Amino acid sequence: MRWADLDQLGHVNNVVYVDYLQEARVDMLRAHGRGTEALASALVEGLVVARHEVTFLKPLTYDFRPVSIECWVTDIKAATFTMAYEIFDDGDAGERVVYLRATTVLTPYVFAEERPRRITHEERAALEVHLEPDHQPRRRTPPLPEPITAHYPIHVRFSDVDVYGHVNNVKYFEYLQEARISMVNDLVPVRRFSVVVAQTDVDYVRPLLFRATPYDCRSTITRVGTRSMTVQSEFLDGDVVLARANVVVVFFDLASGRSTEPEPEVRAALLGAAHPD
Repeated sequence: MRWADLDQLGHVNNVVYVDYLQEARVDMLRAHGRGTEALASALVEGLVVARHEVTFLKPLTYDFRPVSIECWVTDIKAATFTMAYEIFDDGDAGERVVYLRATTVLTPYVFAEERPRRITHEERAALEVHLEPDHQPRRRTPPLPEPITAHYPIHVRFSDVDVYGHVNNVKYFEYLQEARISMVNDLVPVRRFSVVVAQTDVDYVRPLLFRATPYDCRSTITRVGTRSMTVQSEFLDGDVVLARANVVVVFFDLASGRSTEPEPEVRAALLGAAHPD
């Protein structure tokens, strides 16, 4: 990890974790796959992410010791496959300390025609080398409920897109973070609390592209609990939904390094803006 990976709490930022997962996925498919170089290239460069489910279990702080990432395939369907990840290290007593668990649904994609395609027999054979089936049900992100708590303009930067002109999947987490911070700052102008991200699920419906006109990120606080809150968001181009996300954040006490209850005024402000159950 790098110093630049840390946030103001001294933790590795939630966006950076997803970047780590992308690096691990590419390494597995390219360096540890089976088959020809052309096959490995198709599985690395000809993929789009359809869904992320990321659960942050423990803050990761700066250390000279590296962390490890295990990744494997849990499911292979006709046109998609699912990968799972675990970020961990060996603690001082030799025990396994897990910082994150995640899954990613990926689909082969024909970028010249802007459409997904089926997995070939050769690709299926290459993926099956890493297959460890997991039949756990996947979480689902429902449509955004009304009323909307906040709007935030998403300005796509040229550096956000890949060679095919699509916004990289990791950047969506950055956009969500920007929109969430902006919303909370508007609701609680004098911030007297900190949060850490506990869970982020993103459904990628249609690609975001580089353009001058901003996209709209609509967000709604759907739950305010004793020590956490949930924010649902949608990225839109006009009335067309491009992505949906569900983010759970936990109120965090810097002194103890543990979750905490927000001050009553803070909780009241957030509840006042939240969607009624």
